[in-house]
Amino acid sequence: MRALSSLLFRSSRKKQPFGGFSIANFSTQNVDDSHHSRLQIFDRNLKRKQRDRAAWLMSSKDPLLDNVADNLLDRLHDCKKDFPTALCLGGSLQAIRRSLNGRGSIEKLIMMDASSEMVQACKNAADVSNNDNIESVYVVGDEEFLPIKESSLDLVISCLGLHWTNDLPGAMKMNETDFEAIIWELRIACTMAQMERDGGISPRVSPLAQACVRDAGNLLTRAAFTLPSVDVEEYTVKYESALELIEHLRSMGETNALFQMNTILKRDTALATAAIYDSLFAEEDGSVPATFQVIYMTGWKEHPSQQKAKRRGSATISFKDIQNEFGS
Repeated sequence: MRALSSLLFRSSRKKQPFGGFSIANFSTQNVDDSHHSRLQIFDRNLKRKQRDRAAWLMSSKDPLLDNVADNLLDRLHDCKKDFPTALCLGGSLQAIRRSLNGRGSIEKLIMMDASSEMVQACKNAADVSNNDNIESVYVVGDEEFLPIKESSLDLVISCLGLHWTNDLPGAMKMNETDFEAIIWELRIACTMAQMERDGGISPRVSPLAQACVRDAGNLLTRAAFTLPSVDVEEYTVKYESALELIEHLRSMGETNALFQMNTILKRDTALATAAIYDSLFAEEDGSVPATFQVIYMTGWKEHPSQQKAKRRGSATISFKDIQNEFGS
């Protein structure tokens, strides 16, 4: 099972001028590392290298990423508000830019990733984008040390970008950011193959929330966002084989980056994983499905104009009255 994550966060502020068309590179080598030292689940340097490689492996269009990005941006239609300056943070940068199509009335878009190769690939792809009227700024930076001035943004989008963050609540507090996905078939096949060939299990997937929707809502609340909204969608992608699925994950930069993993995956174990996956989940036409369960999370920065909960005890209708009216 693989876990992906992505977020959408909105804020209210007065319009301010921002930047030009450029690539900025922010080094985090001299930054106090106490934020990282508290939690070391993922190897951030390894993940950066994986995304550098994926920048040149990924397809110019990916139906899975495009569908997820499109559904994420659809949530902007629910808001009667414009977002002139937006930050797209890691993950599926190109899919977000391809899918904007005027949603959110974004005038300036900051594309940021810890991978310099991913940022460069995104800039190269901008020439063929349908969103040429959007001013673009390209930034190489780490979401755990966000190099953006506080209250300078109207919107932050992270589509499949935060699930490799060691301290997700902390990063969300700094980022103002919505999303997670799970491939349960792959986790089952990998576990069975390791038990059969290696006699034990080495961690090869990210830790997952046991109660995903509830935990996602708690993350938003811990990060001080208001009016939290969480919903779930499932996407099923069919592949010719399990090996094709693994190559797709590799091209998205979604290979393992856990600190505690066994770095050597034996060839026999890898082939056994693919064989078990095919035997357990192959369909009649010979294809194998991968089910991505995606959690979309939306939160707002606190503002006096937002609706407030009524004081306790102020209700004029009880749940018992509602039950009597509409039945059980």
